[in-house]
Amino acid sequence: MSPASSSSSHPPLTPQFCFSTSALRDFLRLSRVSIDDSITQHLNALVTPARAGFDPSATSKASRPAGKRLIDAGSCGSFTNGVLFPSWQARSDVLNYCASVATSPDPDDPDSVLRQVESARDRERVVDERLDPYSARFFPREARTEVLAMTVRNERGVESIVRARTWAVVTERCGYSSEPWEQALDRWRQQQESRS
Repeated sequence: MSPASSSSSHPPLTPQFCFSTSALRDFLRLSRVSIDDSITQHLNALVTPARAGFDPSATSKASRPAGKRLIDAGSCGSFTNGVLFPSWQARSDVLNYCASVATSPDPDDPDSVLRQVESARDRERVVDERLDPYSARFFPREARTEVLAMTVRNERGVESIVRARTWAVVTERCGYSSEPWEQALDRWRQQQESRS
């Protein structure tokens, strides 16, 4: 399976997928591992060694290390437009969908009744803080929408860091301008919209 096919598509988007924060995190982690964490290997694969055959005089002069060699603009463009940006877009789609689920009412929350009972029990408690200064503490269970919102917020922060690091490697190896990744991704999105 190619990196593009495995990481640029996302699982069926359902509230159950989002509320299963382990499934959400697993999807994001696997997508990042397949593209962003191995960006140098992907870019190295784009370098076509010895296009003109072996040149013995090439060994007598110093050259850039293989890892720092500029990559053909066409290969870079194909990779960023066909693999990298679709992967980022798939992850953005999942995070945006789950963020909308987190901000929507959740009538099917299985812990809703339990939280209401705990809250009622807490209101009825008699607290003598002289005997136990910690007895006034009450930590209600978080609603699963709150847990999901926190997860999405954290994963968006991780995504921003991962994308910045990946884009720094891509711009260095492909000789791109120092355009921020957000602008490059927005430009790609506009190109995709104009094609459809």
